[in-house]
Amino acid sequence: MRFSDENRKNLARCEPTRRLAAILWIALVVITDCIPAHAASPFTEVISPALKRHCAKCHGSADEREADMDLASLDEESLIAQPELIRTVIDALDLNEMPPLDEPPLEPGLREHLIEQLTSILRTSIAQQRPYSQTPIRRMNRFQYNNAVTDLFQLKCAVFTLPERMMREHNGYFNPSSGRMADVVAVGSRPLGKSQMIESRLGGVTAFPQDLRAEHGFDNQADHLSLSPLLMESFLQLGQSITQSPDFDPRNVGIWSKFFAAPRNEHDLQGEVAGRLRPFLTEAFRRPVTAETLARYSAFTNAQIQSGVPFTDAMKAVAAAVIASPRFLYLYETSHEDEDGKEVDDFELASRLSFFLWGSLPDQLLLNLASKGELGDPVVLEEQADRMLKDPKLKRFCDSFPTQWLQLERIVSSVPSPDKYPEFYYLKFRDSMHMMIEPLLIFETVLIENQPITQLVDSDFTYRSGLLEDAYQPPATGRKGTGRKGTGGEVAVLRFQRLPVTDRRHGGVITNAAVMTMTSGPERTQPITRGAWISAVIFNNPPDPPPADVPALDDTPSAAEENLTLRERLEMHRKRSDCKGCHEQIDPLGFALENYNPIGVWRDHYENGREIDMEGKLFQKHEFSTVIEFKDAILAEQDRFTRGLGGHLLSFALARQLDAADHLALDKITANCAADNYKMQTLVKQVILSEPFRRKHNPVSPPAQFSGTER
Repeated sequence: MRFSDENRKNLARCEPTRRLAAILWIALVVITDCIPAHAASPFTEVISPALKRHCAKCHGSADEREADMDLASLDEESLIAQPELIRTVIDALDLNEMPPLDEPPLEPGLREHLIEQLTSILRTSIAQQRPYSQTPIRRMNRFQYNNAVTDLFQLKCAVFTLPERMMREHNGYFNPSSGRMADVVAVGSRPLGKSQMIESRLGGVTAFPQDLRAEHGFDNQADHLSLSPLLMESFLQLGQSITQSPDFDPRNVGIWSKFFAAPRNEHDLQGEVAGRLRPFLTEAFRRPVTAETLARYSAFTNAQIQSGVPFTDAMKAVAAAVIASPRFLYLYETSHEDEDGKEVDDFELASRLSFFLWGSLPDQLLLNLASKGELGDPVVLEEQADRMLKDPKLKRFCDSFPTQWLQLERIVSSVPSPDKYPEFYYLKFRDSMHMMIEPLLIFETVLIENQPITQLVDSDFTYRSGLLEDAYQPPATGRKGTGRKGTGGEVAVLRFQRLPVTDRRHGGVITNAAVMTMTSGPERTQPITRGAWISAVIFNNPPDPPPADVPALDDTPSAAEENLTLRERLEMHRKRSDCKGCHEQIDPLGFALENYNPIGVWRDHYENGREIDMEGKLFQKHEFSTVIEFKDAILAEQDRFTRGLGGHLLSFALARQLDAADHLALDKITANCAADNYKMQTLVKQVILSEPFRRKHNPVSPPAQFSGTER
């Protein structure tokens, strides 16, 4: 910067402070003169021309607009106001879904440049909309309620039977503190047919109805967990039935002596009641209670005792009232108002953590740390996550998350044709009893042993029962049925042994028989269903539902179709413009698994003798011609898989669907997990340490170099 002689003389006469101000003013004028009044932004120079050139045909005029998305008339301001739209466009570019294959491709390097610039705009957009999506107030689901009541009373049995638990532990194989899964495990399977393990539970207690699942989500999400007056009344009755159960006694209730048993000295019963209720209410309500709340519950109990009710019965009555209270049943957090950038309250954080990993109440250590204000420290938080990952209560996470993530409940309604696949049915029991357990044991092993999550795609081990080992063989080899029958011919305990995978066509959760069966119809495989499963489960990118007027493909081919492959028969679905985009995304994923028949057995040819064609390309860049190459293609996209699984975990942890702000956090979660060799426990801990998990408002600031506004 150059000053005239006159400027120098004027500055010399100024006081030091005024001289500095004058220098800054002149500098500002000079710099401003050097900058164009309307500097071109990345949107104007790059994004808008590309959208008009490559997207306007399908996402332009209202008459022919697809997905109700107008990208041609967007200006910069309207784009910044729509973070979800920005995220959608980024995903479509990143997955090579757009432009479609039959449209001109993007110029070399443009795709990467667009993603970079759109991500920059996304950060600006999110910085203007500070709060993360708040999880609405919700009640505990049935699984969480069972766990919370069990922990609160330290029950030695279940409150009620949970059919949604697909696998029941037998003889205590689950020991996460050891860091090693047992080589031989004995488990029970949920009822299929007439078999189940008999589970110890409180007599006379009936569970409330099973909770609905969010589409492409989990059964803990708030929009599916309301509390109607009728259900509220049922919780009141449920609480009473629990404490009045004939099995609710010193044998089964761990806190009996310190909470329910009558005191030896009755001279100060009011003080005794208050002293017992304070820690009980703190644990039940997940935070210290006010003096008013304590007084209200104490008064209720004391009134019972004064009316002649025995002390133990009075304590049972107040305990029933506590577990029917909205403060126990509801999971809620304080408002976002006037909390710019504020982290989650320590007690709220304790509940987030405990309901994520244990599906239950925070334990005393978590509450103590919260009361000291220490749990929000990332170092302390990670230490507690490590501790909880080694606790036996982690089994609850394994009983809930992987079943829902993998959608394994669909196996229950899978009924392969008995005429075509009689080997699926053995002594009136289905192979699915054994099939569903294999992927769950793989998941538990990867978690407990902290293996890389890529083992979920292509594991070098698996767990098989004798019958399941037979089930993977072609029918001609016969059935041994080993490990099948229990006492009286009914299946009671299923024994699984850890085996090395010597054939990469097997191993992992993708190609196991459970997934292959539940994504098939009774008569034939369903490549579209399988592809949609891969897209939704593995990459967390569920396709849109198909148009209602597209007819389903008949299971039995017509005379004209007898010599066609399934791929050829499905071509009609790809011809419609409103179907083409999704089919380009999911068809290669589904046809990659065509060598597995409707019950997961390997085959090389269709029934008509035609050779199976499973060749394809993943994300339009990874070609494959065998299922092993398909697995390799997925492993080549391990960051994308990490991001997908991390998104499922984060959604499960927050009990809500994710939005654009959460996706920026997933970038960091993925990078940190990759830096530690993609280890499973690292991924879980990175979810816990992420901004959406710990904060109510995101700390994102606009990119330093973003030039999206006038200067």
